[in-house]
Amino acid sequence: MLYLNGSYMPIEEGRVSVEDRGFQFGDGVYEVVRVYDGRPFRLDRHLKRLQESLDGVRIPTPEPVEKIAEVCRELVRRGPANAQIYLQVTRGAAPRSHAFPGDIRPTFLAYVREVRRYPDEKSFSLVTVPDIRWSRCNLKTICLLPNLLAKQKAVEGGGDEGLFVREDGTVSEGTSSNAFLIKAGRLITHPAGPRILDGVTRVAVLEVAADQGVPVEQRPFLLAEARKADEFFMTGTLTEVMPAVRIDGEPVGDGRQGPVTLRLRAAFRERVDKECRG
Repeated sequence: MLYLNGSYMPIEEGRVSVEDRGFQFGDGVYEVVRVYDGRPFRLDRHLKRLQESLDGVRIPTPEPVEKIAEVCRELVRRGPANAQIYLQVTRGAAPRSHAFPGDIRPTFLAYVREVRRYPDEKSFSLVTVPDIRWSRCNLKTICLLPNLLAKQKAVEGGGDEGLFVREDGTVSEGTSSNAFLIKAGRLITHPAGPRILDGVTRVAVLEVAADQGVPVEQRPFLLAEARKADEFFMTGTLTEVMPAVRIDGEPVGDGRQGPVTLRLRAAFRERVDKECRG
């Protein structure tokens, strides 16, 4: 089911102008919300981030936030119980010109698709890739070509996810996930800011780490530290908490899912159950 500019329809009936600036320029933003048993997880936080992205690229909000939330709930009502909601807003359709058109209506679409949780035994193998993205990664824009190329390089290198590394050797995040390492019982992750996307799942994991008494350091860390970590994991809306057991073919720690990672994953799932099912 698709919502497009005020109307609900089957997704295959959706049509957008060839002059839409999202299609021609990547001039738009998006959000992905996880749905558990018919309840969106932290929808308010996702919509807040959507607004921050819209403000950051100067696209007008297509509809009041309350209306967007209503659309999400209606799509969930019509869709599968365990799903993702995809939201996208572009600047709209206009004759092609780099400068912003003077009078244009944003294109707003949203749809739901079924999502299944990864099996518990699944772990990621990471492949490092140069972080050549722009310096405003905190905005969730649809300009994802560097991420796509990095993900493809990781897949062709036998990995599941790419790990972005800047020129100074600092690890920023994954191509579609946030990165965490564990060393001597401490959880270390890159701080929020313009160099990473501050994931909703990332924030939830930091909350459950505090509840579990796991010390947290939010600071940049080097690839050399990541290679020597006791444990490593990635977080994301669809990946949740995913153990990462290899980096560039070399094992992290003992090359198996680590105990702290598994404890945090269990605590995260309990938080989801409490907020969405309980």
